[in-house]
Amino acid sequence: MPKLSAGVLVYRVRDGAIEVLIAHPGGPFWARKDDGAWSIPKGEYADGDDPWAAARREFAEELGLPVPDGPRIDLGSLKQPSGKVVTAFAVHGDLDVTETRSNTFELEWPRGSGRVREFPEVDRVGWFPVARAYTKLLKGQRAFLDRLLAHPAVAGSPEGT
Repeated sequence: MPKLSAGVLVYRVRDGAIEVLIAHPGGPFWARKDDGAWSIPKGEYADGDDPWAAARREFAEELGLPVPDGPRIDLGSLKQPSGKVVTAFAVHGDLDVTETRSNTFELEWPRGSGRVREFPEVDRVGWFPVARAYTKLLKGQRAFLDRLLAHPAVAGSPEGT
């Protein structure tokens, strides 16, 4: 059974363009990586758990903010190059991300040093127009942007054109 992960892609409309909220992973491995390193806020859940509940929980843990209220769009699942299966949901909202705070994880760093350090799971978040988000997101998650733009609630809205 592959690992399962669920996340929320929050979107908004600014100056007639759709923007999405994505997160940059924390820790030393990602510190100097930018394009192709960002992700939708997400996290793992167990088989049989509710992916929507897991997505909301992980969003709150990684950003320190609740998922905005409103109808959700099921963006389906994508198998990542690692084999993990990510399920994503989109929700319209306009969050102020200046005060985000992420949960943390511990890691021996530098490797083999015996020193265990604490790092934020997410070290920064940002709003990006969809075209820019394509370059920022991990390749395995980019299809979620296509699915968002193709959804009738987004594509058919006056703001989505």
